[in-house]
Amino acid sequence: MSTLLYVAAHPLTRQQSGSLSTGEVFLKAYRDFHPGDEIIELNLFETAVPPIDEVAFRAWGRLRKGTPLEQLAPEEQQAASAHARFSDQFVAADKYVFVNPMWNHFLPSQMKAYLDTLCVAGKTFRYTSQGPIGLLQNKKALHIQAAGGVYDRSSPFIKDFGHAYLAHIMDFFGIQELQSLFIEGRDARPDQAAAILADAHEQAVQLARHF
Repeated sequence: MSTLLYVAAHPLTRQQSGSLSTGEVFLKAYRDFHPGDEIIELNLFETAVPPIDEVAFRAWGRLRKGTPLEQLAPEEQQAASAHARFSDQFVAADKYVFVNPMWNHFLPSQMKAYLDTLCVAGKTFRYTSQGPIGLLQNKKALHIQAAGGVYDRSSPFIKDFGHAYLAHIMDFFGIQELQSLFIEGRDARPDQAAAILADAHEQAVQLARHF
């Protein structure tokens, strides 16, 4: 049995969002094709992502010096524990699905903040004399992203910094397999919006079969 961690970042409903509706189609198909797997859903607009702030840095600094967690100040314990819950959950999963809209050529800030909680030396990567090495080999990820326009990712001029960043972070963690499903052009081509979404839903079913 595998564990699939489904991470969505969108303030709208599935009925209003192309990325969320496509993600829902993927999840339904995934459950049908992989009935024995565990699915954990995380909505970053409903779950508070702990900030990397002064309290977090203070807590980590004291922990590195050997101070037990229970001896930290209450707010430091809370910050350290909150960050650890997110990173531990991520490390324990086998497969990942990230679902979001493209906003201003990047990810929603909630998704970026979430990815920040995962960059933990000793958990998702480690430092070596040859540079950092990812610790999450043999895992895979899928990125489902919707955008109003259409983007050419073969161009040397990057316009989708969000997907490029997510791909970089997955590689940094040692996750070599990152598939993608882009739902694009529904605003630029309103007469084709229904067909674009229907095609994305079909792709989601096919991806779920072998994911």
